[in-house]
Amino acid sequence: MIDLIIVATYFLVVFVVAISGKSAREVTAEEYFLSSRNLRWPSIALSTIATNIQGYQFLGMMGSAYLYGLAQASLEINAMQGILMAAFIFVPLYLKDRVITITQFIEKRMGRKVALAYSLANVLMFSTITLGAALFWGAYAADLVFGEYLTFIHEDRILRIAILLISLGVFSAIYTYMGGLSAVVKTDVIQFGILFTGGIVVLLVSIHHLGGWGQLYEKTPQLMHLHLPADHPKLPWTHVFGLFLLNINYWCANQTVMQRSLAARSLREAQVGLMVGGLIKYVMAVLIVVPGIALFGILGDTSPLADPDMAFPYIVSTYLPVGIKGIILCALFASLMSTVDSTFNSLATLWSIDIYKGYLRKDASESQIVQAGRKTILVTLLTGILMGLVLLYVKFENPQAAFTHTLNELRYYINCGIVVLICAAAFLVAPRRKLALAAFLSTIPFHLIIIQIFPDMNYFVRAMWVILIAFTLLALGSLNNGGWKSLRDIVQAETKDIRLIGFGLAASLAVLHIIFH
Repeated sequence: MIDLIIVATYFLVVFVVAISGKSAREVTAEEYFLSSRNLRWPSIALSTIATNIQGYQFLGMMGSAYLYGLAQASLEINAMQGILMAAFIFVPLYLKDRVITITQFIEKRMGRKVALAYSLANVLMFSTITLGAALFWGAYAADLVFGEYLTFIHEDRILRIAILLISLGVFSAIYTYMGGLSAVVKTDVIQFGILFTGGIVVLLVSIHHLGGWGQLYEKTPQLMHLHLPADHPKLPWTHVFGLFLLNINYWCANQTVMQRSLAARSLREAQVGLMVGGLIKYVMAVLIVVPGIALFGILGDTSPLADPDMAFPYIVSTYLPVGIKGIILCALFASLMSTVDSTFNSLATLWSIDIYKGYLRKDASESQIVQAGRKTILVTLLTGILMGLVLLYVKFENPQAAFTHTLNELRYYINCGIVVLICAAAFLVAPRRKLALAAFLSTIPFHLIIIQIFPDMNYFVRAMWVILIAFTLLALGSLNNGGWKSLRDIVQAETKDIRLIGFGLAASLAVLHIIFH
């Protein structure tokens, strides 16, 4: 009962905070989608990372750490690469042009056709795979860990998860619909606090039962390596090259993640916020990965988990007392809602600014643009729920299906093309527009060709080759248009101090790779 009271209080607080300060007057597009471009660095940092953390990270990543150890942290700490590129290369360009969507930046550099391809690809992916996966994993994780608490929803597990999935999607859509980005950011700050608290609790409990931090090297030395052999089937050290390029997509060209930086009060606020977010990613790597390693040390080889994804549920159900479990359940809900509300807001922005205002109703008023965005939230709520239910069906039809990797691969068919476009827009003086569209579309057949020739190639490595081939063709074809920009034009910092901090963070990543090699 105490745990359920904690959860009920959490939902009440989130809703009250989301609608607080909402006025009855009509808001402008910049107010609704970019919070009047008035975000400070703490909000940018906390909201960005809250959006990044999802339920599958507590399940899948902790389970992967139980199997493969510290190598799983590579996906978290190497986010620093993308974050620094966003802070010092891409965000200065976006803020200089005062764009609402990244599509507007691409349109200015490469024309309407390329921009439309970018926008439609993102709308399609966000409204299906991104929303559906976030809703499914959040509801599935909550039921997997706290099924006995949630039986009041329904006795049948599949129906219970479905009801949970729909309810959380509707709840997130309501406050995003009402408050726009301001509501998303305010609730994300709360949700990050819950996420962080829950993560700290799980970490400290797991380390306590292991016998202390030093026992990680005593009992699990084989799991304390960041780099695994190049022929490792899941996490070869070579994956860092593909991950570097894919981080450009996620941290630099993803409207859902970039929207807070686009709404920054100044370039300084955006750059500081992103760098603080990078430091938080380091901490999240510890919170997500170390408990999985510790659990392996606790259980040993004598009683291993049959399913590594049960690592997180095992720690919670075995070691946490009543009351604390309620906080962890709130953390799982927070991981879902902070991603879903951000995705809703970004979909509303992309559709209303890029498609509705850009093509369907060019003379639309501010009020009509906002209303188009709100209608988008309602429509994509339905598509997201539908995809979430499809994933739920697939999971229970074949419980052993590892469709997390399948979803990643589906995303990369689109994401690789987006990396090619955004890099061309930022690094080339004048990329050829027709060639840019061809390069974007070519990434799909390049994927299929490489799969046929090298079927066993790790998908991170495959993504690297697809991006490099497509971008090289575009860059070579654009040499007569001015070639590459100078380094001075590419990298920009608001102040000397911010530049030095950026160098320090880049050095810290290199040091981590050396220490934990």
